[in-house]
Amino acid sequence: MIVHTILYVADQARSTAFYKKTMQLEPSLNVPGMTEFKLSESHVLGLMPESGIKKLLGDKLPDPKAGNGIPRVELYIKVKNPEIYLSRSLGAGAVVVSEIKPRDWGDSAGYVLDPDGHVLAFAC
Repeated sequence: MIVHTILYVADQARSTAFYKKTMQLEPSLNVPGMTEFKLSESHVLGLMPESGIKKLLGDKLPDPKAGNGIPRVELYIKVKNPEIYLSRSLGAGAVVVSEIKPRDWGDSAGYVLDPDGHVLAFAC
């Protein structure tokens, strides 16, 4: 099984630059309307312009722009050095929501918002 998580973004180029710097990965696909980063053998992160999903799925889908600024997804990413990822994300334009600290479930995790307001957690 391969999971594709697709984030709807306001500016594909800006979001591509953010995730490229934060994850230190080159996109596996980068064409108008979709950018993909292979995060692991079983998980791909996609970035699609908000306008693109409306074209693809039509009027029955609520306009993603209506939810701008409201966190609609969290990517919880377990890495060996969450401090490094958190720092890179801040350098790429993220906003800190919660510093890295021990959590009730046993992980140490820090939370940021990406340029579109999606929640990213870096944990170990």
